[in-house]
Amino acid sequence: MKSIAKTAISAAILLSLAACSSSKPANVSHEAKAMQLAQQYIIIDTHIDVPYRLYKDWEDVSVQTQRGDFDYPRAMQGGLNVPFMSIYIPASYERTGGGYLLANKLIDSMEALVGRAPHKFAMAPDSKDVIAQFGSGKISLALGMENGTPIEGKLENLQHFYDRGIRYITLSHSESNHIADSSYDIRRKWKGLSPFGKELVVAMNNIGMMIDISHVSDDAFYQTVAISKAPVIASHSSLRSFVPGFERNMDDKMIKALAQNGGVIQINFGSSFVASQANQYGALRAAAAKQAGVANDAAFAAKFKAENPYPFATVDSVLDHIDHVVKLVGIDYVGIGSDYDGVGDSLPEGLKDVSTYPNLIAGLLSRGYSEADIEKILSGNLLRVWRQVEAYAATQK
Repeated sequence: MKSIAKTAISAAILLSLAACSSSKPANVSHEAKAMQLAQQYIIIDTHIDVPYRLYKDWEDVSVQTQRGDFDYPRAMQGGLNVPFMSIYIPASYERTGGGYLLANKLIDSMEALVGRAPHKFAMAPDSKDVIAQFGSGKISLALGMENGTPIEGKLENLQHFYDRGIRYITLSHSESNHIADSSYDIRRKWKGLSPFGKELVVAMNNIGMMIDISHVSDDAFYQTVAISKAPVIASHSSLRSFVPGFERNMDDKMIKALAQNGGVIQINFGSSFVASQANQYGALRAAAAKQAGVANDAAFAAKFKAENPYPFATVDSVLDHIDHVVKLVGIDYVGIGSDYDGVGDSLPEGLKDVSTYPNLIAGLLSRGYSEADIEKILSGNLLRVWRQVEAYAATQK
């Protein structure tokens, strides 16, 4: 992707970023360069859970907020151009119904955000919108649906959500649904994709919607890449090699299959995704409660945390995951899917909110990545996939 310079940021912002950085790269020149690159190149983050956050606890993210990981000022500081806002539907809606309505409400909320602050936000339903709006001072809001439950087994609903701007669907979430088995669900009802799920993959290819295999079972993943005629994405997943036994992450064989498909894995920042010790923290607390003969409730959780502080990951933890993908399959198959506003208080030191992308870039510089490589990680790889998905759909019309 050709580099497109952003509007220059002021020295005051640079100084502010340097002052507030919570993770100091070893080389000061890397820090300054990173802040420059964060403004110079497009940054796409494929998974930010703002819509559901605001649905549960509304505040105006067009200005500085007291809560959450995302707002406009912090996003501008961090250089974030294109957050894929997650239209998250809890797994319970598969049983209770109402997912279609909730998805539309969450989409409405993002359109309303643009309506309230059109000088700060713009919708970005297509890759060309990302390029056209770059450098405008506006953050381009792309939409991804986390959990295919709102499709409700109807391809006309796929068309509906495409028309509303959804550009990827995470096939399942924390439980298996009518489309695919979930990595978290021991009941493997479909042994991968359901018959409708296989039909949906084809339909998503044909309509020009990216297929997201984060959350699905291994069998569902392999079936998806076998069927899909366009590259797929893992919108917010990390690597099983660093967190053994955590099926929600991807193993090396899967990453190789994803690369062969032309897809991209967008690394999740959550500490439990990138560091084994953090991943096991909940199980250790549950074991301690059992041993003490008490309920593993909020009071015990607070006591346990006071005595055993949560083992937050670091910027280096996330960089290790990026390094591993690059060494395994090359620079063209990795990007950023932070899961901001989706993983609670588990974000790594130095990557606590959307103002901190420069810390990740500084780490990449310190590890010897070129500017061209960094641009691919920040957005180039995801844009390539997005364009390929759009191009394939164009041949089907």
